[in-house]
Amino acid sequence: MKNIVLAAGYATRMYPLTENFPKPLLAIGDSTILDKMLKDVDAMSCVDEHIIVTNHKFYHIFEAWAAKAAEEGRYAKPIKLVDDGSTNNDNRIGAVGDLILALKTYDVQDDILVAAADNLLDFSLTSLIDFFQEAGSSVIFYYHELDPARLRKCGVAELDADGRVLSMEEKPAEPKSDCAVPPFYVYSKEDLPRILKAIENGCRYDAPGNLAKHISEVSVLHAKEMPGKRIDIGSLDNYLALKDGK
Repeated sequence: MKNIVLAAGYATRMYPLTENFPKPLLAIGDSTILDKMLKDVDAMSCVDEHIIVTNHKFYHIFEAWAAKAAEEGRYAKPIKLVDDGSTNNDNRIGAVGDLILALKTYDVQDDILVAAADNLLDFSLTSLIDFFQEAGSSVIFYYHELDPARLRKCGVAELDADGRVLSMEEKPAEPKSDCAVPPFYVYSKEDLPRILKAIENGCRYDAPGNLAKHISEVSVLHAKEMPGKRIDIGSLDNYLALKDGK
């Protein structure tokens, strides 16, 4: 399994802090946002490689980070980088475009764990991997969001009694359920051809949840309730409140 990390955003809501520095590499205690995620995933026996997609503006910063991580022997699994060529928020190719680029760049033929690089979790992503192996299909997490205003800013899934995703919508004006979907996914290798053709078949390219929606329509997608809490570092105030944490 490949671990593909989507880290090509520009975090404009956190300017000026992230105007010239990538949000995933911001410090959290004695680590970084990205390192905290990779530490968890690197310990998984099923994962043999990390592929991190960044933009052209910050590529050299990620190169320096990856070189230092290799020098220190920080991770057991190799790290590969992808430069998506974008230089600002206006010419970005979107999360779905970034994922497709990563698959093509390294000719990925394996199951993939896909995660956004700007979240902190108080649990291990191992639980999603275990669910993937049980479900026999691509899988996602969900959690119950009872605040309608927050729900309208999320991906929202409708599930049947067996946890199969019946429908999904990004930032719905009228949510059909309270099942919010965070940006963590495991896609089976059987779904890779569908992912590679997703945009040309009508999938929106921007938010990663759009791909989950597309896969639920053209394949089988199951959902598991998230076993803990997720912190989305989406604002400067939010980050400053967390940065000295361990």
